[in-house]
Parts: sequence; structure tokens; C-alpha cells
Amino acid sequence: MKSTTIDKSTFDFLKQLARNNNREWFNAHKDKYLAAKENIEVFVEGLMAKMSAHDHIETRTGKRSIYRIYNDVRFSNDKTPYNPRFAGYIRRVKPMNRGGYYFWIKPGGSRLACGYGHPNAEDLLRLRQDIDYNHEDWKKIINAKGIKNTFGTMRGEQVKTAPRGFPKDHEAIELLRYKQFWFETSFTDKEVLASDFGSQMNKAYKTIRPFFDYTSMVLTTDLNGESIIE
Repeated sequence: MKSTTIDKSTFDFLKQLARNNNREWFNAHKDKYLAAKENIEVFVEGLMAKMSAHDHIETRTGKRSIYRIYNDVRFSNDKTPYNPRFAGYIRRVKPMNRGGYYFWIKPGGSRLACGYGHPNAEDLLRLRQDIDYNHEDWKKIINAKGIKNTFGTMRGEQVKTAPRGFPKDHEAIELLRYKQFWFETSFTDKEVLASDFGSQMNKAYKTIRPFFDYTSMVLTTDLNGESIIE
């Protein structure tokens, strides 16, 4: 039976890769990499099965979710060939369900996140327009007990003053300055290797649904509240 937990051997491989980040070592231990990768793929599939009980998930397999372990060194100061982590993205069914789920499995640095990491210009403007008119609703949602207890405060890059078209003295300028809408939490190695880690990830992801539901509604309607989805 395939494991639905993250195996200690997967963590051991990532630790060894971090110490031996070169192609010769990796090729000599390719079997360990493939076993660790399969473990994560199966784990993610179990996680997505749990999430499907409360959300519409487009990603169908763990393999499709997981990012490559190979570093893109073309535009990076880090020239090591591998990134010693397993990371991935779980996509919601669009266009009605916006936002996405992310995760990083890494010894000493495991975390998950959800939200809008790189909204396109049209979506970003629409979200800011809604903040302009309904900022009290935004504050109520992002400060709700479930989200605050799980993720703390909303994160994300911000413009330095005010986005174009919005006054610098707007009462919700701190929200309007965001160009990412990001929620993140971290886990210890002990938590990641525990038998209930998949359930804990699912629970964390579930808490963001009020934010996703609200922003999905915003991004699928115009300023008059009319649907823009054909």
C-alpha cells in the first residue's frame, strides 16, 4: 500500500541533496530521488482528495502539482543545479473559482501558502476597485478568527505610495497598496512527518475559503455586480 504520509526517507534525501548539490551525486542516487518524488506525489493526491470535499480542484494528480527539482540557473545567482525541496501548486477550477494553493516541503523550512501571488493587471485593478468601495468587508474577512489564527496577517508586495488612480489619503490605503494577496504558514519537521500532516494542511487551506469565495465573486462580476463569465 502506498504511503499517504511524508516518509522520513524523503526528508533524508532532501538533507543529503542539500549537502551534495551536484549532478554526480544526484545521478548516483537517482533511485532515492524517484522514491522520494513518488512519496510526495501520492501524499499530494491524498491531500487533494481531502480538499475536494470542500473545494473544486482542477489539478488531478500529484505529478501535475509538483514543480521540477531542477534549478533554473540562467537568471539566478544560485548556480547549484537542484533545489532541495518538493514544492507545488494546486489549482482551483476556473474561471469561477479564483486563487490557488501552494506548498513547500523542505527540512527546516516547510510551509504552505494560498492567495494571489501574481494577479494580472486586470484582476489586480478589479480587486482594488472593490477595496475602494468595500474595504470594511475586506477587513472583516482577512481579520476573521480562522484566518488570523492560521495565517496571521495578509502578506504580499506593496507599492510605495498609492496605486495609480487612487488617492494617497484613502482610508484603506494600506489595503490598496497591495499588489499581492498572500497568506502563509510554516510547519516544523516533526509536524510534517506526523501521520496527520495531510489533515493539518487541508484544515489550513479550508480556512481561506471565505477570502477565496469573496474575491472569486469580485473577479467574476463587474462594478455593477453583473456576471462577466459567459
